[in-house]
Amino acid sequence: QVQLVESGGGLVQAGGSLRLSCAASGRTFSSYAMGWFRRAPGKEREFVAAMSKSGDSTYLYADSVKGRFTISRDNAKNTVYLQMNSLKPEDTAVYYCAARRSIFSSATYVQENDYDYWGQGTQVTVSS
Repeated sequence: QVQLVESGGGLVQAGGSLRLSCAASGRTFSSYAMGWFRRAPGKEREFVAAMSKSGDSTYLYADSVKGRFTISRDNAKNTVYLQMNSLKPEDTAVYYCAARRSIFSSATYVQENDYDYWGQGTQVTVSS
């Protein structure tokens, strides 16, 4: 069982930056592939970024955030991060982190159904 708690959301002007954090409970964080998703008002939840469990991590990003967002993890702190730069009003959403226990070192996952554990979400609002 893994519990995930996001933090770091808030209100920022367009062009600004935020760093989201997702703290995971448990002692096997390094066994989990991690992902970030978001749900904008009136829209379905969508994939944002994912990374594998391994130290030589592999990464995937949605086209809409590629080049602006960076996912990273610190296994010593049981935390995954989402650095968001050059924010746009269309990035406004509730952001969720997700975890999936994986036996594959380099596997990344982009579908909601791939993940077993979810955080409660943190609101990001980008003003124009």
